[in-house]
Amino acid sequence: MSVEFKLPDLGEGIHEGEIIEVLVAVGDTVEDGQPILVVETDKATTEVPSPVTGKVVEILVKAGDDVKVGQVLMIFSTGAEGGTGRPAVEAAAVKAAETAAEPEVAALASREAQREAGRVAQAATEARQPTERMGPVPAAPSTRRLARELGVDLRRVTPSGPGGRVSAEDVRAFAARGVETALESEAPPAPGREIPLAPAVISRVEVEDHARWGPVERVPLRSVRRATARHMALAWSQIPHVAHQDVADITDLEAFRRRHKAGVEEQGGALSLTVFALKAAVAALKAFPRFNASLDTATEEIVLKHYYHIAIAVDSDRGLVVPVIRDVDGKSITELAVELRGLAERTREGKTQVEDLQGGSFTLTNIGVLGGTGFNPIINFPQVAILGLAQARWQPVVRGRQEPFDVVPRLMLPLILGFDHRVVDGADAARFLNRVKEGLEDPEKLLLV
Repeated sequence: MSVEFKLPDLGEGIHEGEIIEVLVAVGDTVEDGQPILVVETDKATTEVPSPVTGKVVEILVKAGDDVKVGQVLMIFSTGAEGGTGRPAVEAAAVKAAETAAEPEVAALASREAQREAGRVAQAATEARQPTERMGPVPAAPSTRRLARELGVDLRRVTPSGPGGRVSAEDVRAFAARGVETALESEAPPAPGREIPLAPAVISRVEVEDHARWGPVERVPLRSVRRATARHMALAWSQIPHVAHQDVADITDLEAFRRRHKAGVEEQGGALSLTVFALKAAVAALKAFPRFNASLDTATEEIVLKHYYHIAIAVDSDRGLVVPVIRDVDGKSITELAVELRGLAERTREGKTQVEDLQGGSFTLTNIGVLGGTGFNPIINFPQVAILGLAQARWQPVVRGRQEPFDVVPRLMLPLILGFDHRVVDGADAARFLNRVKEGLEDPEKLLLV
């Protein structure tokens, strides 16, 4: 019996990926659960297991190909009697769900069977499915969250999932169509018409043919780079960005760091400036909780988060990746130094898992090691603020309130706070950054956070 193997659901919010490596060849015999492909998504690099025991008859992808969930990747021969195509997929998926040793494999197979069965029912009801629906709309929690973030009413979305279930792709497509309608008119809202809290998302814009003017080269936008581009476009289009800047005198902090650097390294950590910035940020977030929040545009509510999971921007060969350190408020300087070092190493090696990249409530980005006196960081949507650190430099600083003044060398660190002006105001940002400065300028205070 021939069995089509399709790219399974790899986790919440992941709907496509890039084939990094094909681990089998045509003619190979594979076991149920044996890794057959390595797929890189915008979240992580994942080994994809075979759902059946059988022989590889055909491989439809190669390294470098972009694939989507549900796309046929391979065809197997199981040696069992029966037909081909979808019935074979259903039988294989149900069997895998019942007998797979790994829960993840069982879950993937079960979802595949549910999708196949649902498509049959959906085809019969699609024609009479109204555009506007009343009552609860079938959709996953992640899809509902995406709809809220994009300002999309699920009742107006035509579903493509089994049993009339709305998928994340349905929501994105609806949002993109809304952009086309919005761009048709540049007229301001009529008097009394409510202006939405979140604008529509522009997905694609036509560009000119650059080859008219000379030689060009086209490089595919793949995996992490593509995910970053999409996320940045979403963040910039949805959030009214404002930046507040200041400088912190970290002369004493640097002396403290150098004194304790070796001791922390003996325990497996790296006592970097980012570690201290994490603690200073938590102190400020506790004092000003609206910076540790998200804006729910659907319900017009500010969601205040009572946890402190800080995302850290990490530069890697794959592109910008933003893993999360959880419960920063409950960890010591040394514990953070050890965890941050390990997390950064896993990120650069492409070994982060999906859960490593989820659940951040605030983001910290430090480009100081690369130079620069300042920059304008983009907020990590759907968060409402981001703290950026530029390069610390020795500068002459004037001390004293009246003559004769003293001019002394001090190590000064540029700080940039990007914030969502829908949720917080400029005065709030100044107070927040002042609190961060207090922590960085007084190392002993950080030990109390």
